[in-house]
Amino acid sequence: MFTAVKPKTHLDEIPSDLFGAINELKKELNAVVLAHYYQEADIQDIADYLGDSLGLSQQAANTDAEVIVFAGVHFMAETAKILNPDKLVLLPDLAAGCSLADSCPPEAFQAFKAAHPDHIVISYINCSAEIKALSDIICTSSNAVKIVNQIPAEQPIIFAPDRNLGRYVSEQTGRDLVLWDGSCIVHETFSEKRMIELKVEHPSAEIIAHPECEPPVLRHADYIGSTTALLKYCQQSQSDQFIVATEPGIIHQMEKAAPNKQFIPAPAMNNCACNECPYMRLNTLEKLYLAMKNKAPEITLPEAIRVKALQPIQRMLAMS
Repeated sequence: MFTAVKPKTHLDEIPSDLFGAINELKKELNAVVLAHYYQEADIQDIADYLGDSLGLSQQAANTDAEVIVFAGVHFMAETAKILNPDKLVLLPDLAAGCSLADSCPPEAFQAFKAAHPDHIVISYINCSAEIKALSDIICTSSNAVKIVNQIPAEQPIIFAPDRNLGRYVSEQTGRDLVLWDGSCIVHETFSEKRMIELKVEHPSAEIIAHPECEPPVLRHADYIGSTTALLKYCQQSQSDQFIVATEPGIIHQMEKAAPNKQFIPAPAMNNCACNECPYMRLNTLEKLYLAMKNKAPEITLPEAIRVKALQPIQRMLAMS
């Protein structure tokens, strides 16, 4: 849940030098800005730490800052609050949600879990605090295979909420996972047909894909991995062209890390910009500044939910 306080948005409150103003507020508040790779380029460049869900969780768990400004979506900011109950956690835009998290309502999932009483629940971190509280272990796309491989073979597992990541993990581990039928609107929009056409235009390009993508897209991938893994791979690969099947915000870092290489966003269906996450893009540099200036919107959680959600996150961090 979120505190129903929204920052003021008067244009005369926005300084001309936003980078300088944000850096001053960092010092004044003893604040750290954590940003996901899918944020706009300016936010990536102002962030103190940039990463994927696993890296951001680890950083949130270890920060000494008094204020955490989370430039991402609400489940990420919730995770930071779960790990830091006594710190002020801010999210630049309260409407920055997540289609995958929304696809797993807590009441429905609780009934699903009750129907499989002998199963443990491993949930992808892209879920609400309430779903985390119903889980035994949290995972990310970076460590999901590693975590499942640590579970005894005789122990049945529910994997939630992303069916595509769950299917990929099942294939990689040989485990028969019971999957919740959730998905990400960004990763399910990539067009296999248009990707093949793009590959014909760029025959030497490698296709690199996030495991949240649909199976027809993953079948064509030369490499599958988390956002951090994709970033590392393109630096190490001998190829100089890549078709990138994940949210294109990561391309900003790819171009900085490998400026002599070409990165082509994988095409979505219907010539739309659907491969850009509409929730991630709600955060802007202006909103980030206002959140810090007004110390709002603040993330809050019921303590009972926070405590229950903390345990599976701690298990993930220990198993990673």
